[in-house]
Amino acid sequence: MSENKYKTVISIDCMGGDLGEQEVLKGIIKAYKENNSLFFIIHGAGKKLPQLLFKQKSLLNAYRYVEAGNIVSMNDKPSQALRNARNTTMWNALTSVSNGEAEVAISCGNTGALMAMSMIKLKKINGINRPAIAVLWPSTNIRGFNILLDAGADIKADAQDLCQYALMGVSYAKSGFNIKNPKVGILNIGTEEHKGSSELLKAADIINNLSSILGFKFIGYVEGDDIPSSKIDVIVTDGFTGNIALKTGEGTATLVRTLFKETFNKSLMAKIASLIAFKSLKNLRKRIDPRRVNGGVFLGLNGTIVKSHGGADAIGISAAITLASQLTKNNFQKNLESKVFQINNLKNF
Repeated sequence: MSENKYKTVISIDCMGGDLGEQEVLKGIIKAYKENNSLFFIIHGAGKKLPQLLFKQKSLLNAYRYVEAGNIVSMNDKPSQALRNARNTTMWNALTSVSNGEAEVAISCGNTGALMAMSMIKLKKINGINRPAIAVLWPSTNIRGFNILLDAGADIKADAQDLCQYALMGVSYAKSGFNIKNPKVGILNIGTEEHKGSSELLKAADIINNLSSILGFKFIGYVEGDDIPSSKIDVIVTDGFTGNIALKTGEGTATLVRTLFKETFNKSLMAKIASLIAFKSLKNLRKRIDPRRVNGGVFLGLNGTIVKSHGGADAIGISAAITLASQLTKNNFQKNLESKVFQINNLKNF
């Protein structure tokens, strides 16, 4: 299409979010206002979204709408979703990437179904055992976030899987965020060298040997309280542990915001204090707001997929779109595939 020849084309499943397609559309509009070099292939179902799109003159010539006959619900098991996959908004969004129409796909929908469909439509990169979901975690780093993987693509991970996660995370850090020498650590129950399962010990040994070859710094084991710190760029763990850590972090951020609100509403003096500290509190809320780092990237597939949080609002959706655009701009997918090819040809891996 001539209108998107020089634009970043993003395919979006608009039907999976908890807040409805209107909130996803608000996120699209917000992202486009900040970056008009984007073009969207918007996948929807039903009458509501086309009506909403018709009213959005700001998106004129910035999208193509694709109607689907069905959607994937949050309650669908991956196997069930696969049986009924064709002609769903999620399937169509992935198809736009697999057939080369779009460079990246985004969905707020069912994570298990999205991963299962992605593996069918895009296949794993040759040599990758298990794909991983890499998420951005608010931190005290200069960038404001760290990378954690796996965040729930697969609850299993042996030593080789953990090594592949580490190296895909390094590629993500370098290509996605221009981190030249990423600091990598393995999440463990302690930082002592003798602690952890045999798989962790084996993975640590291999990752340490590969660090100088592939241009990153292995700092060893890290603990849960290191995840938001500045001592680390990439945190490696299995999907079971990673997902629990992620949801715990999100819950803690919500708790902090709630407690602050309750505290400053308890008395007149507290309300006055909140007004005095308004700007500082606003900056703090922004720093710990998980919406600004919304978007888990599926690593290890022949195509870039960004999984937005199901409960994301317009701010979160816009952040996921911005992340997708940034990855495309930095040739993330090609660099990742090149890195995996390099890994596969190393004798000590």
